[in-house]
Amino acid sequence: MTALSLAVVQIAMIATGADTYAEAHKTCTETGRPMVVLVGADWCPACKQMKDNVLPQVRQHGLLRRVAFALVNLDREKELGTQLTEGGPIPQLVMYRRDGDGWKLRRLIGRNDVKAVEKFIAQGIELDKADPAAEPAVAEQPANPDARAAQVQPVSKVSGRGGRRTQAR
Repeated sequence: MTALSLAVVQIAMIATGADTYAEAHKTCTETGRPMVVLVGADWCPACKQMKDNVLPQVRQHGLLRRVAFALVNLDREKELGTQLTEGGPIPQLVMYRRDGDGWKLRRLIGRNDVKAVEKFIAQGIELDKADPAAEPAVAEQPANPDARAAQVQPVSKVSGRGGRRTQAR
C-alpha cells in the first residue's frame, strides 16, 4: 500500500471515528460495549455513501461513542470481510454484543440512511440494558467475534430497502 493510500484510509477512519477490527474488538471485550463494524469496499457506491455521509452524521449525533466501531475494507481485508458478511452483499453493518448466553450478532444490510443506522445501533445498545427474557426487535444468534468473525447460524436481518426483515440463507 502506498503512503498516499494509507493516508486516505487513516483520514477516513478518523472522520468516522473508526478503529481497526482488532482495536474495536479489544475495546468491546474490555468495556462490554457492543461492537459495530461497517464492511464495505472503495468501488461500492453504497459503501462510500455509508462511510462518507451517513456514519459521520451518526458520529456527530454521539451514537458511535456508545459502541466500539470499526471499518473493514473488503478489498484490503478480504478474509475478515468475507467472514463478517458471510459472503453476502455490502455494505453491511454488523453488530456483536455480549449477553448472559455469550455473543449475539445483528446485521443491517445495504445502503441505509442516518435514521435507519441510528435505529439499528440504538436497538442493539438497548438490548444490552433489557431484561434477558425480552424479545429483540431483530432475531439474534450466537456469535464469536473472538474468532475475528463468527461462523454463525442464519439470522434475521433488516434489509436496506424499506426496513423489510428477511431471513438469511
